[in-house]
Amino acid sequence: MLIVEDKGGAIALMLASLFFLGTFPAVLTLLERRGRLPQHTYLDYSVANLLAAVVIALAFGQAGQSKPSMTDFFTQLTQIHDNWPSVLFAMAGGVFLSLGNLISQYAWAFAGLTVTNIICSSLTVVLGTTMNYFLDGRINRAEILFPGVACFLVAVFLGAAVHSSNAKDNEKKLSVAESRGVDPSSDVTGKNPKRNGDYENGTDASHQAKKPGTAEFIIAVENRRSIKVFGSGKLLGLVLIFFAGVCFSLFAPAINIAVNDQWHALKTKGTPHLVVYTAFFYFSLSCFVLGIGLNLWFLYRPMAGVPASTVGAYARDWNGRHWALIAGLLCGFGNGFQFMAGQAAGYAAADAVQALPLVSTFWAVILFKDYRKSSRKTYLLLAAMLTMFVVAVAVLMASAGHRKT
Repeated sequence: MLIVEDKGGAIALMLASLFFLGTFPAVLTLLERRGRLPQHTYLDYSVANLLAAVVIALAFGQAGQSKPSMTDFFTQLTQIHDNWPSVLFAMAGGVFLSLGNLISQYAWAFAGLTVTNIICSSLTVVLGTTMNYFLDGRINRAEILFPGVACFLVAVFLGAAVHSSNAKDNEKKLSVAESRGVDPSSDVTGKNPKRNGDYENGTDASHQAKKPGTAEFIIAVENRRSIKVFGSGKLLGLVLIFFAGVCFSLFAPAINIAVNDQWHALKTKGTPHLVVYTAFFYFSLSCFVLGIGLNLWFLYRPMAGVPASTVGAYARDWNGRHWALIAGLLCGFGNGFQFMAGQAAGYAAADAVQALPLVSTFWAVILFKDYRKSSRKTYLLLAAMLTMFVVAVAVLMASAGHRKT
């Protein structure tokens, strides 16, 4: 069994996790903006996410020799009659993650990739990191850890300012376009909006003709995406972000308790604690079951104005499926690496991966052309926010301790 025990290995895992967890939301957002139904995307994502957990469990949790206090993956699966309390904590964590990701998929549409991830990450750091610090027996250096938390909070306020400034920029662009006779509710391409799966080569020619940052480009994106956001209240996006952030703040502490049993839930004397790989498998299993169940329901009872679908339509929808599967693998390996790093250096320090908006914002700028032709104020705030996130992740990683047992 491969167990990461050194600080350098833990930091390497954190950095890989940071990239993976910051990239998969961009992939899901890409599919939504290209018109693929979110129900179809999340079903594919759920399958790949579970596959990643199985690969990690078999590759790291089963290979090599076991230690007396750390039995291998298959052995622990047979000990569920003794370790079931820890299994329930791990599965509860999976429920929180599945709900958080499902809600975020809609929040990304209503509030944008950057601001959604910033607020969710801040809630995770403020709530989740604080819980993990005490659950881990304060192995992280508080004099470094909590200034890092403060850096995240500063970045949150800067992110909110970026969102507000960019929203005003977009409103101004749309207002100017309306004065020229362009109707924001109409299809500026002069064609019917594309339906789900109608994007064989990425973006159609009429969409490409719209220059990024212009009102016509913003309207073209709205006409094509599967979740329509024009005319929706800002409160809806904020409510979705809040609930997603609370869910995200709870799943890592749940895994922490499942692996380390700080609440002494294991009553049978001598029962080994769940190794991180077994806990992650149960975590991903519950995430899979909930994600599949809810999205099968959403196929026939959609929300947020998304068109209804069927199981047959989902099975035939291969356009973009490979991207949804990649997103699931990225999320699965990202979470797995975060938990492996947390077991080595403390789950509070591993929450440094909550700097993932740094990566998401990169993709938002490069892939989705966000902030093009924005005001100078928006650019200055964006630069300040990204700088603060760099400082925050560095400080949280520097607070990493070493688990003795």
